[in-house]
Amino acid sequence: MKSSLPIFLAVFVALGASFGGFVFGSISQLGTAKQTLVLNSTETYPVQRTGNATLGLQVYRANGCAACHTEQVRQEGAACELVLMGAGKKPDAVAEVLKEIAPAGGEFSANDLPKTLLRGVTKETADVAADKISTAGGKAEIHISAVGSDISRGWGIRRSVAADYLWDYPVQLGNLRAGPDLANVGVRLADAGIQLRHLYAPRSTVEKSAMPPFHFLFETRKIGATPSPDALPLTGTFAPPAGYEVVPTEDAKNLVAYLLSLRADVPLYEAPFTTAGPAATPTNAPVAAAEPK
Repeated sequence: MKSSLPIFLAVFVALGASFGGFVFGSISQLGTAKQTLVLNSTETYPVQRTGNATLGLQVYRANGCAACHTEQVRQEGAACELVLMGAGKKPDAVAEVLKEIAPAGGEFSANDLPKTLLRGVTKETADVAADKISTAGGKAEIHISAVGSDISRGWGIRRSVAADYLWDYPVQLGNLRAGPDLANVGVRLADAGIQLRHLYAPRSTVEKSAMPPFHFLFETRKIGATPSPDALPLTGTFAPPAGYEVVPTEDAKNLVAYLLSLRADVPLYEAPFTTAGPAATPTNAPVAAAEPK
């Protein structure tokens, strides 16, 4: 019978290569990841979470929130706008070019500027048109916005990338959306009071919410000499008995601090979009919506 050594060595090499590729490969790519720069800025991203938010991540994990929520915004593509910013010293020449690029935009005046000429076009189409305007002596800008079902729902303004999770351990990506994605919930639902009420009585803020109430993160107690400033403003069927108040525990406050820290709202090299100005809403981006029902 031939020696089994070659077979053993082949299996050892195959397993070793697989381990190296999956483990050491990932460590080499992500294990030493550092903060990155915000696109067209000197600011770094992401900002380190506060102590309360870091503790809140563990509350989020302990209560299985990732079983019903994801933290990963999907993007299906990008759309561009071509915006005429100025006509330079040869407005007639620019007007002739505009008749070719966008027939409806051939006539314009200084009061019209900036004027959007093309919407929802590819980057290549926008580049060609912008070059023609520049050659004619005008100035045009290309504004980029992310598109996709998650974007249109208001769950984010760009896709999620590795940098978004730099300070998360463990990362709570999730794989089921019984509730909305939370990757950018700190932007679209920035009111801590509403977040706390939603945790205690989800249907007090979202009428048909399927989320279970997290009463154990709150304390129902008799009102003392003066009501607590932290007491939830609950009404109707959600209000506590007369003479009592509902006050969040430290775990509830930390959990909300974590949720408010989820803010993937800056353009990055690997996930660009155009902002109208510092910390402004990106061109063509959907208006941040209230928490989906």
